[in-house]
Amino acid sequence: LSQNCISAAVEWFQFIMYAPTFILGLLFNIMALWFLFFKVKKLTESTVYMIALIFLDTLLLFTLPFKIISYHSQDNWTLGSVFCSTLESLYFVNMYGSILISLCICVDRYIAICHPFTALTLRSIKKAAMVCAVICLGTSTGTVSTFQLHGKGHNISSCFHNFSKSTWENVGLLSTLEIIFFGSMAAMTFCTAQTVRCLRKHRIPEHPQTRCSRAERIVVTNLVAFLVCFTPYHVAYFMYFLLRNNVIHISFQQVLRDTVQVTLCWANLNCCLDGVCYYFVLKDFRLNSVASPDLVTYTCTHIPVSFRLACVI
Repeated sequence: LSQNCISAAVEWFQFIMYAPTFILGLLFNIMALWFLFFKVKKLTESTVYMIALIFLDTLLLFTLPFKIISYHSQDNWTLGSVFCSTLESLYFVNMYGSILISLCICVDRYIAICHPFTALTLRSIKKAAMVCAVICLGTSTGTVSTFQLHGKGHNISSCFHNFSKSTWENVGLLSTLEIIFFGSMAAMTFCTAQTVRCLRKHRIPEHPQTRCSRAERIVVTNLVAFLVCFTPYHVAYFMYFLLRNNVIHISFQQVLRDTVQVTLCWANLNCCLDGVCYYFVLKDFRLNSVASPDLVTYTCTHIPVSFRLACVI
C-alpha cells in the first residue's frame, strides 16, 4: 500500500489503535492460553482450535510494534529488507490463518451441536490437530507472495506499505484473499444461524436462561466481531485494487488509500477481541463447572455431555 500521502489523522489513528491492541491483545491472549493449559484439564477438539487461533493471533500481535515504527519512520526503514519481509509474512499469513481457524471453530461447533451423533465419527482431537497443521502449512506457502510484495530484488525502504505495481496487478493474489474471507464469512454465517436455531430448540424449559441462552449470545458475538473487524478491510482492499488497475478514477486515490490503512488497523482488533472473549468464556465455563456441575453437564437437552464445551466457544 502506498503511503506517500497518508493523512496525519490516519497516522495518529494507527498509533492510537495499535498500541492498546498490542498491549491488551497480548495480555488477554496469554491469559487465555494459561487457562487452556492449566485450568481446562481435558483437551478437546474445541480447545485445540482455540490454542491454534490464540497462537496465530499472538504471532500477529508481535508485528504491531514494528508497524508503528514503520509508519513513524516513513520511507526510512533501517531494519533490513529480509526482516521487513519476515514481519509482513507473519502479519498477513497469520491474519488469514486466523480467519481459517475461526471458520474451523464455527464449523466444529455446528457439527457438535446440530449433528451430535455424526460428530462422534467426524470429530476427534487428532483430526482437529491435523486440520490446524494443514492450515498453518497452507497459509505458510503465502510467504512466497509476501516476500515479493515490494518486487523482486527490491531494497525495501518502507515496510508494510509502498508495495510494488506488480503486487496490485496480481489478480490471483486478490482472488485468493477475497475468496478466503468471503467464503469463510458465508460458511460462518450459515453455521452460526443453524447453531443458534438448534440451541433455542433444545433449551431446558425449567432453565430458559441457562448456558444455552448464554451460548447463543457467545456464538452470535463471535460472528459479529469477525464481520465487523474484517469486512471493512476486504471491501476497501477490493476497491483500492480496482483503483490501482484504473477501474476507479484516480481522484478517489487519497480517500481509498486512507480507508485501506484505517480498515486494516481496525481488522487487527480481532486479535484482541479473540483473546478477551475466550478468556472470559473459559473463566466462566470453569466457574460454572465447579459451582453447578449438574447444570453445566445438562447444558442442552439431547446434546451429549462430551460436546458441552463446544456450546460456549
